[in-house]
Amino acid sequence: MNSDTGKYIIVTGAIIVFLGLIIYFFHDKLNWIGRLPGDIRIEKENFKFYFPVTTMILFSLAITLIIQVIRKLI
Repeated sequence: MNSDTGKYIIVTGAIIVFLGLIIYFFHDKLNWIGRLPGDIRIEKENFKFYFPVTTMILFSLAITLIIQVIRKLI
């Protein structure tokens, strides 16, 4: 381990705390997550299937952008 590892752990922790605060304070405003067009939802009497395709793609893009910005800054 070196000092870069410590920086990555600190930045990752700060991001997790920031996301936790956003979810804690704005959970009632974030109900659209998982209900985007393109998310697959099948509900029947005794069966529910949910596959959030569009949500996962958007999260993947956001995480990729965040990681790229952090890598440029560090």
